[in-house]
Amino acid sequence: MIATEHETYHEQHVAFQRQDSPAWLADLRQRGFDEYTRLGIPDRRLEDWRFTNVAPLAKRPYVMPAVTDSPIGTTQDEIRALVEQATLDDQFHRLVFIDGRYSGQWSRLHDLPEQVVIESLSGALAERPDDLRPALENQFDFSDAAFAALNTAFIHDGALIEIPEGVTLERPVHLVFLSTGESQTVSHPRNLVRVGNHSKTHVIESYLGHGESYFTNAITQITLGEGAELDHHKLQHEQLGALHISLTAVDQRSSSRFRSHYFSFGAALARNEVNCMLDGEQIETTLNGLYMPTGEQLMDCRTRIDHAKPHCNSYELYKGILNDRAKGVFNGKIFVHQDAQKTDAKQSNQALLLSDDAVVNTKPQLEIYADDVRCTHGATIGELDDVAMNYLRSRGIPSDLARKILIFAFANDVVQGVELPAVRRRLESILLSGHELSEDIL
Repeated sequence: MIATEHETYHEQHVAFQRQDSPAWLADLRQRGFDEYTRLGIPDRRLEDWRFTNVAPLAKRPYVMPAVTDSPIGTTQDEIRALVEQATLDDQFHRLVFIDGRYSGQWSRLHDLPEQVVIESLSGALAERPDDLRPALENQFDFSDAAFAALNTAFIHDGALIEIPEGVTLERPVHLVFLSTGESQTVSHPRNLVRVGNHSKTHVIESYLGHGESYFTNAITQITLGEGAELDHHKLQHEQLGALHISLTAVDQRSSSRFRSHYFSFGAALARNEVNCMLDGEQIETTLNGLYMPTGEQLMDCRTRIDHAKPHCNSYELYKGILNDRAKGVFNGKIFVHQDAQKTDAKQSNQALLLSDDAVVNTKPQLEIYADDVRCTHGATIGELDDVAMNYLRSRGIPSDLARKILIFAFANDVVQGVELPAVRRRLESILLSGHELSEDIL
């Protein structure tokens, strides 16, 4: 580990701890900060960070912006433009967070079924902190998770979504996270999503911002009861100078269905982790992802699926499209515990390199301790097919359009896995606009 330059964070944390909070929450934050201080910023000597050099960005002196109605350096018109840019459908429930804090001005909730809760975490902590204590104290393994520890040190706000037993929430819930600081601001959203037994919903997370140098460090905790279903979508559109670190932790019970759709286009460096614990029988988990770095961007995708009980299925497909001098990293691990007989797990990672200087490092992994399973994994790396290009050009299709068609075809099976038309249309527009993303898209 390299030594952490944490003096700024220390001062911020001391000031942060002065706010009025329950004793257990203050203690939890302190434990998180102590672990972060002990761990420091990870470097490439750690196996999990061997291909991702986060230190140059993570060591910047980021600061938490002051709580104001109009963030310094950003006008109301600019915030309105960001919200409109992020909006997928006005019929969705929408919670907006600006620099990590809930903004009621830009949020919108429609009529909710009885006992459904969609609100800010800060509001819930103020009204009923003890109800949230078990979930927040369900700590992650901090032994190699410095950024999860840092998020815990600054737990304050994020989204709380609670769907009671037997409820289907027809309108998706859209969580919009905006960073507005002109430079070197940091936010630590913590989201809790609880879907009760035999309930069903869709949740979308969108991340984007204004300015060139900021840090988003987000955690989303998801719990699915027996027979519950959740489609979780994440669209990462951060500005090209940003650092984005995120973790999604999923706990599934028997007969539940979880589908993750991850799409990464922005940030100078983005690292997204999805960890799923299949703690019951007849569970189905699907993880799909598409990452598209250009220029000097680096995108790191990491997944772990723990099959803890028998008769569960998991399906995973991640694709990367890399151009210029971009770098991609994929590490996917399927862990089959001893009792998880009759496991069926499939994992595939495919990368398309559009330039000679683009690089991808891929590491699919299987760790199996049961003897009656069916598990497969594989990785492929290739270029655009010259034969296909020549075929399209021979039919009168210009080279640029032929290139877009082949790129779209490569990514389309991931995009078509998205059931929500509004989300799928947004993704298709990005793909059809060309791989070189413009500022108006980001």
